Amino acid sequence: MKKGLIFAVILILIIGIPVLKKYRGTDKTKAVEVQQVSMKTIKASILASGQLKHEHQVKLTAEVIGKISRLYVKEGDTVKKGQLVLEIDDQTFVAAVEQQKAAVDQQKVSIERHKLVVMNVAKQLKRKRELYKQKLIGEDEYDTINHQYKVSEIDLKGGYELLKQIEARLEQSNEQLSKTKIESPIDGVITSLDIKEGETAISGTTNIVGSGLMTIADPNSMLAEVNVDEADIAQVSIGQKAEIIAIAFADHPIIGIVESIASSAKAAPGRGTLSFAVKLNIESSDAIKLLPGMSCRAEVFTQGEQNLLAIPIKAIKTDEDNDEDTVENYVFIFEAGVAKKVTVKTGISDDTFQHIIEGLEIGASVITGPDKIIRHLKDGDSVEIAEASSSDEDEDD
Repeated sequence: MKKGLIFAVILILIIGIPVLKKYRGTDKTKAVEVQQVSMKTIKASILASGQLKHEHQVKLTAEVIGKISRLYVKEGDTVKKGQLVLEIDDQTFVAAVEQQKAAVDQQKVSIERHKLVVMNVAKQLKRKRELYKQKLIGEDEYDTINHQYKVSEIDLKGGYELLKQIEARLEQSNEQLSKTKIESPIDGVITSLDIKEGETAISGTTNIVGSGLMTIADPNSMLAEVNVDEADIAQVSIGQKAEIIAIAFADHPIIGIVESIASSAKAAPGRGTLSFAVKLNIESSDAIKLLPGMSCRAEVFTQGEQNLLAIPIKAIKTDEDNDEDTVENYVFIFEAGVAKKVTVKTGISDDTFQHIIEGLEIGASVITGPDKIIRHLKDGDSVEIAEASSSDEDEDD
């Protein structure tokens, strides 16, 4: 009996102590970080991400079918405009040109024959006309020679038309032959080489692009193409400044200018929302070597600097009312050891601070963290200011 009682007490202690700790823990005051509402210098901006690209680049494609017989460049080579970069086997095209040249020569000979026929028939017609006037031949005989003359003229005219057609085919064959020698259309660098000697290049059609041969780009014409969310695109305009950060050079921000804005939206990569492609011209990047395809993010400044009542962006939380399809922003303020939920109306923001239009007054202590606590904080929770709180810091931009 005694042993059973001891066992029951031990069991109660094992189960009860953790439960007691759990319930006592829920009443524990939460240590939070706070920061006072103050005037901050805000430069309104929107954030976007994308890739670096060459502004001036061309992708060479095949315009005729044939094997690559000579390749004069490799990836990374610098080329000049008009420089020969590759050749396609031209034997078939040379043969076609020679065949059309022979056809032209043959048709010219045929035309000369027709000229002689016309001249001969013209002489006969002239003689027959005189005889007809003198009533020495009948009308039928005169009409016959007159008809022969008209037919010979038609044949000669047809010969000239056929010559034009053959010459057009010769010109086309020469053009096809010229397309076997591919030259660089710009000064630049070979950024990609998509074919090798011996491989067959396929020409394009109306609906199908020909074989990609290589890409040539001007290395001095780098830009950033970023995807701006459709909710932000109305704030973006040509000429606005931007700060661009290539992921590979996170400590070297680059200045850019909005150069162009897409006129239509497209599905944002990896998301269900729509975005607009915005091109940012890079003003200078001498300190770092930017490469096409590098990921980047950009902060586009949509307004000038303003001194406004503001709090850290991380302090703002959002309530979504699905019934009314509305979004309500709120913060928690520290007031006499209690977290008080306050609805706020927000204005412009930068990447750190959010302008508060309504809901807070200067000097109020806004709870800014830690995130693991503020995420589950409720109106009326007991709180205390953590020793390392940022309330005593005054971060002015």
